[in-house]
Formats: sequence, C-alpha cells, structure tokens
Amino acid sequence: MKPPAGRDVAVKLRTARGRSTQQQNWLRRQLNDPYVHAARREGFRSRAAYKLIELDDRYHLIRHGALVLDLGAAPGGWTQVALQRGAARVVGIDLLPVEPIQGATLLQGDITDPTSEQELLALLGGKPDLVLSDMAPNTTGHAATDHIRIMALAELTLEIALPILAEGGGFLCKLFQGGAERAMLERMKRSFRTVRHAKPPASRKESSELYVVATGFRGAADQ
Repeated sequence: MKPPAGRDVAVKLRTARGRSTQQQNWLRRQLNDPYVHAARREGFRSRAAYKLIELDDRYHLIRHGALVLDLGAAPGGWTQVALQRGAARVVGIDLLPVEPIQGATLLQGDITDPTSEQELLALLGGKPDLVLSDMAPNTTGHAATDHIRIMALAELTLEIALPILAEGGGFLCKLFQGGAERAMLERMKRSFRTVRHAKPPASRKESSELYVVATGFRGAADQ
C-alpha cells in the first residue's frame, strides 16, 4: 500500500506547559504522523497496523482461512489486520488487557507461563498458520542493552512458534538493528524455506526496528 497522505501544514503544539522536551517531541510527531491520522480514520487501534499491512502486501503472510497467533497483541492493531485480511481465527495474548475485537480471542497473560501455549492452541483449534510478534521491551536509550533485550523477546517467540507452527506456516517478529541475531537467523533458515529482513514504510526512519519474515515452515530443525 502507498503511505497515507500527510497533512499540508505541520500542526504545532498549542502549549508546552507541564511537558518535558521528550513529551513535546512525541506529541508533535503524533500530531503530524499521517499513519496516526489514517489509523484513526480507518478504525485501527494503532499506527502499527500499517506495518503488518505493508508486510502482508509484500510477502502474502495472511492466507484466507488461516489460524493466527498474535503474541504481545496489545492494543490490537495487528489482530484487526489479520481478521480484515481473511484469517479464520485469531488468538492474541499480552501482559496488558486488550479491549475485545469481534472475531478474535484476546487473553491477558504471560507467554512464558508453561500453561499458556496449550491454552492458546486449544483456543485456536489447531496449529497456527502464522505467528506474529510486534513485542518490544521498554527502551533504555542504550543501543546495545536495547538490542539484547529485544533479542531475548524474539528468541522467546521463536521458541514458542517452532514446536506449534503448521507446515508451510509463517513467522513475523520485530528486531532492532544490531548483530546478535545471527544465531537466531541461522536457526530459522534451517526451519523455513525463506527468511528475510524487512523495514516497512510505516516503520519510522529514525527507528532501529526491523522485522524478520520467515515463510514456508518445514519443521523445527534438530538443534
């Protein structure tokens, strides 16, 4: 999809009273972000919905009738997109509560809980055709620390996905640019036909985030 059209005139803050410089910069960015305005207009819960839309347009991840598992689902934008694009069933889980979405099952829980996996599979009614994760840790501003933290999350989601994915399934997960992901990527290449890095247009240029997109699951490789 083409990026949403931006506003012709930049919106300025009416007042900075009581706001830190960081808060002012965030609010100014939100007010002038075409994806934020598009999300409000089209009923998506977050601008992140467009990241999945753009990745799906490019890689055709969401098949009609698919079973989709959304890890770290809050606030629900990716779940909305998966349903809109033809998923038969979406089950999401997050530490935070997620407001209900018609057609989806959304749980508040911890994916590290050993009982969560079986509960998620039972609710899906079968092995997922696609496992999604847009999870990211709270950033510290220290690039090396932030990279280590998000890699721990990414590796956790891969550990969850590999034993349960349906044959031919896909996996999409957020990373930060760095270098420590090599071992994870090599493992994925043994389990999927295709593994790629991608940075969708909706991902802000100044952000170090990117996504790993894996398709054609052929079974968890022996470690």
